[in-house]
Amino acid sequence: MKKTIIDLFEEAVAKHADRTFLLEKRHGHFQSTSYAETRQQALEAGAGLAGLGIRAGDRVAILGEGSNRWIIAELGLLYAGAVSVPLSIKLEEDNDLLFRMHHADVRTIFVSKYQLPKIRRLREQLPELRHIIVMGHTPLEGGELAFETLKRVGREYLSEHREAFLSVGRNLRNEDFATITYTSGTTADPKGVVLTHRNYTANVEQALSRISIPPTFRTLIILPLDHCFAHVVGFYIMIACGASVATVETGRTPMETLKNIPLNIRETQPHFLMTVPALAKNFRRNIETSIRAKGAVAERMFRAGLRTAYAYNGDGYRPGRGWRMLLRPVVGLFDLMVFRQVRKAFGGRMQFFIGGGALLDAELQRFFYAIGIPMYQGYGLSEATPIISTNSPRRRMHRIGSSGTPVTPMDLRILDENGRELPNGTKGEIVIRGENVMACYWKNPEATRETVRDGWLHTGDLGYLTDDGFLYVLGRFKSLLIASDGEKYSPEGMEEAIVGNSDLIDQVVVHNNQNPYTVAIIVPNAAALRQRIAREGLSPQEQLCAAARLLGAEIDKYRRGGPYAGAFPERWLPVGMAIVEEPFTEHNGMMNSTLKVVRGKVEEHFRERIDYVYTPEGRELCNPRNLESLRRLIFS
Repeated sequence: MKKTIIDLFEEAVAKHADRTFLLEKRHGHFQSTSYAETRQQALEAGAGLAGLGIRAGDRVAILGEGSNRWIIAELGLLYAGAVSVPLSIKLEEDNDLLFRMHHADVRTIFVSKYQLPKIRRLREQLPELRHIIVMGHTPLEGGELAFETLKRVGREYLSEHREAFLSVGRNLRNEDFATITYTSGTTADPKGVVLTHRNYTANVEQALSRISIPPTFRTLIILPLDHCFAHVVGFYIMIACGASVATVETGRTPMETLKNIPLNIRETQPHFLMTVPALAKNFRRNIETSIRAKGAVAERMFRAGLRTAYAYNGDGYRPGRGWRMLLRPVVGLFDLMVFRQVRKAFGGRMQFFIGGGALLDAELQRFFYAIGIPMYQGYGLSEATPIISTNSPRRRMHRIGSSGTPVTPMDLRILDENGRELPNGTKGEIVIRGENVMACYWKNPEATRETVRDGWLHTGDLGYLTDDGFLYVLGRFKSLLIASDGEKYSPEGMEEAIVGNSDLIDQVVVHNNQNPYTVAIIVPNAAALRQRIAREGLSPQEQLCAAARLLGAEIDKYRRGGPYAGAFPERWLPVGMAIVEEPFTEHNGMMNSTLKVVRGKVEEHFRERIDYVYTPEGRELCNPRNLESLRRLIFS
């Protein structure tokens, strides 16, 4: 069956022409654009590209913050038969951005006014770049074209070539390329994941096998639009269901944009939000800070409400079953008195989060389930367009700690190192087969052959299936800890738990590469540490050692006798730690654009500190290097 992105959008316009599709803040309030109006603007943008000489198969990049124009630009270039190359605004022009534009042979780029300086600095190194279309009001230089001018060119082109232009979109085939989305390139040059029109529409259908979106629903996209997670869940699913999509008000700086998110959530009153663990942690931190500001009584009531809801919900599969039914009126009372007020900060209509990206700590899932906005964690990767599995609001399709059930139709297997299928409950590599599996890596047949074999996508992720169909993802094969006796263990769940359950630790990477014991690289929360040690009345040197011991105590919580004892095997808990003052960021390459920690980069950067922790002196918490890092963090 033919089903391209253009087919999907045309069907939506035919059914929902007058319904609001896009919402964007202009002149102080959010204004709506209907499905029919969006189509007209997309046709004008696409015809404008055709008028500039863009033909089917040409690569057109988009570099900009989330906005109506971003989405309209992509729909427009798809109507013209072009291939979208969405680029992260976090890319720096030297190497990262330049590589992608060269590698994809980008001939035209849509760029926001805030990202325009990057392209101007690269212009002389991009002789193949013919057109720069600026999305935003700003003075233009030679070779640059305003978005509104492009649409005017498009209107003129449509007046003479309307049927010929429309036939380009109608004649697109399922296997035609839609996007080239680049991986982070953390270990080698970035790979361009080629996704077809059918990859996207198939993944929309698969996602809708697990979750329902009424046409009355609205979402606010707070994740970057360049990633396929935002494509599929952010606007293609919404198109399929006739629902509405709002984008965050763009600030003059990334920090200003970030600060706009809470206000925009209250203004748009979304029914669900997409999130990744880093954002989910920020949401939780902001909620807890707000509760503490209301005083000790409010905080005690909030904590009591959480404990009661945790007990009532269990693992989320059958909340309120058995004896837990007795807690129902108490949960309802806490919801009325405490959690309903918390939900007002999310606009008052929020029903759930959809979580993607890195592994999400089960404790974080329990927290959001308790306050009445469950976080339905999913699993996927760009090469799968990206959704492979997800938890959902549907009955018995949600289990805290899992990545939900695989979407359908799609085949999923767990294989051992020799490619043999493993029974349920046994850990191995997750491999999938379905219409959501990418076409290839752009200009990289060797990597394509290695990743997709006989139609099966080898994810490189470790996981297992339960007898009742839930998928548990344990982490990357390449991230495994390896003990001196050869035993292996995935540390990602442990790392998420350590950070999620501690206000003293901001980031952690656990390491063991055939060593006698496991160690941790820890980035502390300096402000929280400073506050804790100030209460002790110690000398500066004593305070530093007290701070180191406080960080050690955060790990000890998972040992025998601690509050989280048994959560992880004791043999894999860190024995020594390297306390470092430099955080893992995108700028230093230790995090990628989806805010995942790049383990290899962290280990490489702190190699000397890791080696030191394996010495008798370095194994001690209060070793000189830890104390020096803490001194710079706390007293500088």
